[in-house]
Amino acid sequence: MERRASPGLLGALRIDLERLHATWMELVFPRQLDPGRVVGKWSPETDLQKAAYYLWTALGIPLVAVGYPLLLVGFGARFYASRVNTAVARVGILGVVAVSLLVWGSLTAAAWVSQFSFRGFVAVAVASLVATVCAALAVIFSRLGGRLTSVVFAYPAGMTAFFLPPVVAALYSPALAGVVFSNSQTIAIWLLENVLTVGGIDQFLRSRFQLRGVAYVLMWFAIAVPLGWLLGVTVALADVIRPTSE
Repeated sequence: MERRASPGLLGALRIDLERLHATWMELVFPRQLDPGRVVGKWSPETDLQKAAYYLWTALGIPLVAVGYPLLLVGFGARFYASRVNTAVARVGILGVVAVSLLVWGSLTAAAWVSQFSFRGFVAVAVASLVATVCAALAVIFSRLGGRLTSVVFAYPAGMTAFFLPPVVAALYSPALAGVVFSNSQTIAIWLLENVLTVGGIDQFLRSRFQLRGVAYVLMWFAIAVPLGWLLGVTVALADVIRPTSE
């Protein structure tokens, strides 16, 4: 059996861009992405179809240029996600829960040793428990319901499990607060000035909320969910454009 020659870096980039644009075209027109040898690619026939087809083609070009860097992020995220899935498959859900309890339980124990207030200790313990539940839910959702369920639920749950306990612990630890809160403020300013300017969202948040105390927890939860969606979408897009079997 003959091996297919490697397309090289430029060839791989060209194939990725063509498939990404074909995916865009298939949102409106049938049989654009890998239509197969028998059915063939759909082509417009009437003047109206041609006008719509070429207009949609032109609209897709700048979107592909913007979307390709996200696709590259998806390739990287898929690589690490596959490693995580392999590890999860070996230890199972109970193993994930045990590891999460070990990691965040150590943080809770550190809170006790560091002589947090009883309220602070309880807050860290509850955050660690929530993180463990989120980690278990991320595994469950990744195994049930297919790609859509993974994107909508599994990735946000995983991000929440990762972000929540350190932020809660920083509320009661000056050492952690110096790192977590200062970086959080930098990220919040960047988001307000570059992302949330649409529709005056930044002005609404500035007038209604102050970034202090529990607001840090809410901020990172608000980041974890859309970040999980973004990672899930990029991984799903990577699976469509370049399936793992290739």
